[in-house]
Amino acid sequence: MSKHKTKSEQIKADSSRSKKRRMKKSQMAAAIIEVFRNEAREIYNYKQISRRIGSEAQVQKLMVADILADMATEGLLNEVERGRYRFNNLGTMADGIFQRRSNGKNIFVPNDGGSPIFIAERNSKRAMDGDKVRVQIFARRKRSEPEAEVTEILERVERSFVGKLEVAKNYAFLITEDKTLANDIFIPKDKLHGGKNGDKAVVRIMDWHEDAKNPLGEVLDVLGQSGTNTAEMHAILAEYGLPYKYPVAVEKAASKISDKIEAKDMEEREDFRKVLTFTIDPADAKDFDDAISARRLYDGSWEIGVHIADVTHYVKPDTMIDREALERATSVYLVDRTIPMLPERLCNEICSLRPNEDKLCFAVIFVLDSNGGVKSSRITRTAIRSDRRFSYEEAQTVIETGEGDCCEELAALNGLAAKLREARFRNGAINFDRYEVKFETDDTGRPISVYFKESKEANKLIEEFMLLANKTVAEYVGKRSDKRQPKTFVYRIHDTPDPEKMEQFSLFVRRFGYKLKADGAGAEVSKGINKLLGAVKGRPEENLIETLAVRAMQKARYSTLNVGHYGLAFDHYTHFTSPIRRYPDMMVHRLLERYLKGGRSVLKEKYEEMCEHCSNMEQVAAGAERSSIKYKQVEFMSERLGMTFGGVISGVNEWGIYVELNENKCEGLIPIRDLHDDFYEFDDKNYCLFGRRRHNIFRLGDPIKVRVARANLERKQLDFALVDSE
Repeated sequence: MSKHKTKSEQIKADSSRSKKRRMKKSQMAAAIIEVFRNEAREIYNYKQISRRIGSEAQVQKLMVADILADMATEGLLNEVERGRYRFNNLGTMADGIFQRRSNGKNIFVPNDGGSPIFIAERNSKRAMDGDKVRVQIFARRKRSEPEAEVTEILERVERSFVGKLEVAKNYAFLITEDKTLANDIFIPKDKLHGGKNGDKAVVRIMDWHEDAKNPLGEVLDVLGQSGTNTAEMHAILAEYGLPYKYPVAVEKAASKISDKIEAKDMEEREDFRKVLTFTIDPADAKDFDDAISARRLYDGSWEIGVHIADVTHYVKPDTMIDREALERATSVYLVDRTIPMLPERLCNEICSLRPNEDKLCFAVIFVLDSNGGVKSSRITRTAIRSDRRFSYEEAQTVIETGEGDCCEELAALNGLAAKLREARFRNGAINFDRYEVKFETDDTGRPISVYFKESKEANKLIEEFMLLANKTVAEYVGKRSDKRQPKTFVYRIHDTPDPEKMEQFSLFVRRFGYKLKADGAGAEVSKGINKLLGAVKGRPEENLIETLAVRAMQKARYSTLNVGHYGLAFDHYTHFTSPIRRYPDMMVHRLLERYLKGGRSVLKEKYEEMCEHCSNMEQVAAGAERSSIKYKQVEFMSERLGMTFGGVISGVNEWGIYVELNENKCEGLIPIRDLHDDFYEFDDKNYCLFGRRRHNIFRLGDPIKVRVARANLERKQLDFALVDSE
């Protein structure tokens, strides 16, 4: 072979050298640091590094030497001996949780509570979202964010993904919209387990080799054909890690529980079976876990009993049924179905306070005077026999007309509830009286209309007596006249609002001409919020301002540490009244039974752990519920493509404008890429997008007219187009 280069080879070499000469200093620094990161234990001088990055001209070598010296000064490199350097990250290790993002901006959250650290995809070692990992933290450079590299996956989280199968002749993929995974999952044909093209399926990742673009998966369950109602609802549950079917073994255990009330079951119970008692629930409810008894006493006062299904009489601690209930922590309410916490045998039959059946209850019995003042109360176990099952609509009709079953009792209860409610608001409770968006569906689950469910007097009647019972139970355990520490208990707590969020909210409502004091003593702020909520009633901005008011609040949660309930203005509050659908209520029932008998306090740490789990599961269930509503909204609007609607801007961010339609409260996005009349920028301080040239401004709360442009059911995404721009 000739030692002399051809003219073509010479031109290529000259071109290559020319490109290397044109390498910017920042590019050179990036190339240098890549060498050190890949070979973190090696020691190099400037000549060796120059060769490694292909910068061998003398002027480039001198630049490499300068960069190495600068990196040593910044602490990115260690100068182990004069002119010889090693990467300065040896021993900088940390353990924590890996959070994968489909946009590649992965995050490491240290166990010690330190700030999250960015992990590039090339440094992720194919860790999955939620994995416990060990990372090596790179030394931080000036004016740059810290980075880390996964060195070891300590514990894989059990994780499944939901999506649609695309099946070819010899292989298949799961196409997923999961926000933690950018890559589709490759599925060998022998791992499809009956899955067909277009099916919704649940898939687990078996392996993801570092050299492979796609993870390797196996079908765990086939949910049904994509687009069918049951498949889509089950897919939502699976996406949130929630069960969509009940374990057969648990149902069998429940089927063996007797519904007969024996003589021993009546011991130490008060017999209310001959006292007028009724339930008021949604028309489609099956699990009636609360009933009200009412009788007028000789002095004109009323004895009101709040009777709650005695679930813990049937579900004993640490049994199969109890463990399943704790794991679920709550029933989940999707648009068209309920996924119960307890087996149907218990929630809809044995424990449900159905009319004309003897039932066992845990109760709070009150004596109230004509002004709604509580003269006395007691916590006891009872036996009841409900005389009537009212729907909210039926009870409301009786209240409004004064005619029908239990009309005297309902009128009295409604009057007392109104007085209790007035007293709460005087004490600083916040009046979040919001309506619910509901869908009327056909036999296939397809939404055919949208309506709004408002809270009327019958709803408020039940709400008020449940609040009173919950408060009374919490005070029994937590409110002490002496200075001794109260026994461990499960509280429903709601902390005071974040001052910064309240200040931002106050500034926002000024745009609509409203005033709100963002700070103050006692109930000043909450009374100001109530005044604001009253002022926006019936206005176009009502739903938006109510939504933002809720967001300015802290989230209510369960805890053994009682800080009171800000929203209700109660110093002590718990959840006692819904043990069929909430596990914390079961915990409260068991603790009450123990303490009523004089038992010692339980281990606080154990109950705090359960409280945290129940709070987390409550948020997960709420997310699934919102997702099911969003799916139905998109499905409903998919048949209205091209139609024009009036709305209000409900959200603004860097990728577009969210609009809530006035007619049906469906929300969609006007992507910023579709705003062609100008170049728009996001102003996060003023909740708006503004145009550079024409100075058009889209603000949160502005009225707007839109056309339905696209409806993507897979992504649960609704896109609008701005009508005015056309």
